[in-house]
Amino acid sequence: MERNGHDIRVWLALAVVYVVWGSTYLGIAIAIRTLPPMTSGGIRSVAAALVLGTVLLVRAVPFRMRWRQFCGAALVGLLLLAGGNGMVAVAEQHISSGLAALLVASTPLWLVVLRTVFRDRPHALTLAGVLVGFIGVAFLSLAGDDASGSGAGITVVLLGSVSWSVGSFLSPRIPMPDNPFVASTIEMAVGGVALLAMGAAHGERLHLGAVSWQSWTALAYLVLVGSLVGFTSYIWLLGHAPISLVSTYAYVNPVVAVILGAAILSEPVTAAMLVAGALIVAGVALVVSTERRRPAAVPASPGESGRLADPQPTSDA
Repeated sequence: MERNGHDIRVWLALAVVYVVWGSTYLGIAIAIRTLPPMTSGGIRSVAAALVLGTVLLVRAVPFRMRWRQFCGAALVGLLLLAGGNGMVAVAEQHISSGLAALLVASTPLWLVVLRTVFRDRPHALTLAGVLVGFIGVAFLSLAGDDASGSGAGITVVLLGSVSWSVGSFLSPRIPMPDNPFVASTIEMAVGGVALLAMGAAHGERLHLGAVSWQSWTALAYLVLVGSLVGFTSYIWLLGHAPISLVSTYAYVNPVVAVILGAAILSEPVTAAMLVAGALIVAGVALVVSTERRRPAAVPASPGESGRLADPQPTSDA
């Protein structure tokens, strides 16, 4: 299929991915004000899986797959959604949504590290981008208390980024369902159920009367807009736009998240955040631009981010 970077539809879809996936950090921050973080993440993923699965059934898309393919999708769902997105929600109890987004932006850098560990040989400019980006991560982590953060929250969100990176790294290397939408449905269902179980084990309890309408609205936005509209736009872009253009979401999303957090939640944006964020975004931009010719069409689970094949996954919160 021809990929045209000048098609107005491409830029409209790209704008959706930029804004929608960047806004999911804000949505999470509002949802967890009165909803337990892991429980809300589980509800979001299970609901999105039910909606997407229903659409696929109505369109007569077959769910046939081998057991190994199902297990592969389930493992990726656990790593991406339970370990990745779930930890972002937990971390946003302690740090601002903008800080979380900037730290999650390091995900493509972790992927390069994984490739290096497994004896891949990234380009020298890719490694330079990783170095610049991790300097930003280190600076942001050390200055966390001055950037609306806490050591615990920063640690949790970085662990979530590593989990997301491992899931993105494994996805093209293990058996997966042939249809990416079927794979995403399984990932969301398994990851969502795991988050609900983790929340229950951690003592989270959902008291419906205590949940504000703002939290319910944010959760509905995360399911319908963040997961389904954003993901659909992303999948469409993979087939209609140059991958070098599509992958720019990896460093635009955190900028959108910081702006929205400051504008709507009055989250502080400190000099440390600006400097460290600029380093992280610059490092990711260098990695993405250097790697743009690598094959990349591994759709991700819906939500704050889909994922590209190495080295740029999504950073869907």
